Amino acid sequence: MDAINVMKGYDKVDHLQNRAGIHSLRTHQRLKTAVTISAIVLLTLIIGLMLAVLIRESNAEEQQRLDAAESIKTVCSVTQNPDSCFTALSSSLNISSTTTKPDPEVILKLSLQVNVNHFSNITSSIKSLYGNHLEVALRDCVDQLRDASSRLNDSMSELNATLTDRTVNDIQTWISAAMTDEETCLDGLEEMGSTVADEVKTMMKKSKELLSYSLAIIANIRTLLQKFGLHMH
Repeated sequence: MDAINVMKGYDKVDHLQNRAGIHSLRTHQRLKTAVTISAIVLLTLIIGLMLAVLIRESNAEEQQRLDAAESIKTVCSVTQNPDSCFTALSSSLNISSTTTKPDPEVILKLSLQVNVNHFSNITSSIKSLYGNHLEVALRDCVDQLRDASSRLNDSMSELNATLTDRTVNDIQTWISAAMTDEETCLDGLEEMGSTVADEVKTMMKKSKELLSYSLAIIANIRTLLQKFGLHMH
């Protein structure tokens, strides 16, 4: 009889242990499911936030591009060839580094830098095509183009300081002098009967246009500043 009772006791214990085991297993499964769902929700939120940031940055960059384009169009409107001016300057503006809408001073400096780069390309092309042992007229031409670049660099340095009537006059003088350097270069090649005069003249055709943009912008800088709600300083 005692043996039977002991066996019944064991059965009850086994039954209780089985129930406890099943309960523990279900609890573990529910916990695992909850953790999985939480991870999925968290991952979804992270992806959503990343997409939102990317979209916002994309929209901000697009707005910067539109603002920059609008500014350049306004400034180039004072030149003789607004469309060509816009194409030349907009392709040289680094939008990603532009945190604010470019004003006339920034665009003027950009036009001067474009000119300096173009002069540098011309002198490099001349040396590449005709070697380092250039004929006298061509060597003088290269020196004059370097002088022109120096004058434009002086103009950019002035813009880093204050923009006064004196500064405007100085920059106009330097740009005009750069144009004179360019003409002197071509005149010297023709007078010396250089065989490459026509080729160099073709190279400089673009630089003449670029210089005219800078000269027109500085000549109208006061009006342009007013359009942007700015003043001489």
